[in-house]
Amino acid sequence: MQEKGVVRMCLAVPAKIIEKKDQMAVVDLSGVQRNVSTMLLPEAQVGDFVLVHAGFAMQIVDEEEAERTNEALRELNIID
Repeated sequence: MQEKGVVRMCLAVPAKIIEKKDQMAVVDLSGVQRNVSTMLLPEAQVGDFVLVHAGFAMQIVDEEEAERTNEALRELNIID
């Protein structure tokens, strides 16, 4: 149930691919590792930074953009 006047949204967060096998990858976000699907982004490789949403890598981004985004998320206390 949504509170009156409260807007909630989902967002994609940048993470670095540290392992990849077939259509799955392990990504690192501020020291936290998660398994994500790369089926929507088969060209993604180890070392790439990707936007992750709902367990899927959605887009490749450059390292500088990933760092800027993660810094903004840290300032908002969304990530550590």
